[in-house]
Amino acid sequence: MSHLHFTTKHANEATVQRNWFVVDGTNQTVGRMCARIAAVLRGKNKAYYTPHVDCGDYVIIINADKVVFTGNKLEDKTYINFSGYPGGKKEETAKNLLKRRPDALLERAVKGMLPKNRLGRKMVKKLFVYAGDQHPHTAQQPKELKF
Repeated sequence: MSHLHFTTKHANEATVQRNWFVVDGTNQTVGRMCARIAAVLRGKNKAYYTPHVDCGDYVIIINADKVVFTGNKLEDKTYINFSGYPGGKKEETAKNLLKRRPDALLERAVKGMLPKNRLGRKMVKKLFVYAGDQHPHTAQQPKELKF
């Protein structure tokens, strides 16, 4: 019997350490920024990443109203909501949604990049988006997340 064997370390709720990160959305491209944020929410930036455990950190996005789209996406991209009733389809361009609710635009972008199960719904609750440059999470002493 060989004593030279390796075991894989799996994370669990007791071993996961969560940090707080602040992302400044000023002049950031929406898709690129949200892809990196989704990876941090999942915990893929950690050495002990485990797919079936929520290993991710908390992320605060400030200046959500100052993000940018590339190309003609600001006028061409549409966001569709459907209530399920006849005539319940509502469409809105990215320009209008960014002006009206910039936090909803980024939440929707990040949520689409997370798993579509109960673990993904748990991960999206660790995301906080604010249109201005102030946030109420100063007690946690978040770190700056640079891209």
